[in-house]
Amino acid sequence: MKYYLVGELNLTDRRWVAEYVKNVTKLVEERGGRYLARTATFRKMEGERETPQIFLLIEWPSKEAAEAFYESEEYRPYRESRKEGSRNEMVLIAGEDINKIARIADE
Repeated sequence: MKYYLVGELNLTDRRWVAEYVKNVTKLVEERGGRYLARTATFRKMEGERETPQIFLLIEWPSKEAAEAFYESEEYRPYRESRKEGSRNEMVLIAGEDINKIARIADE
């Protein structure tokens, strides 16, 4: 089953961004991840929560692949620099319909 990482980022210090994007994009792709969105262009449709500066959406082939990437030694220094230079929310979501009605790819 595919899994999706949804990230919400608010940058507090931009010094880490260029190196992070340059290196982490390749690491994600080497480990089977695929960026579906990394953008500051969006429209809030409803809700009360404050919107972030950047939304991130990465498709992973499995939960294990996503977790292995996140915990990897190669990613660790970049993860730490991101956490030091931004406020983040990261959620890993199963690509499934709990109601078993919607046709979801790879179910």
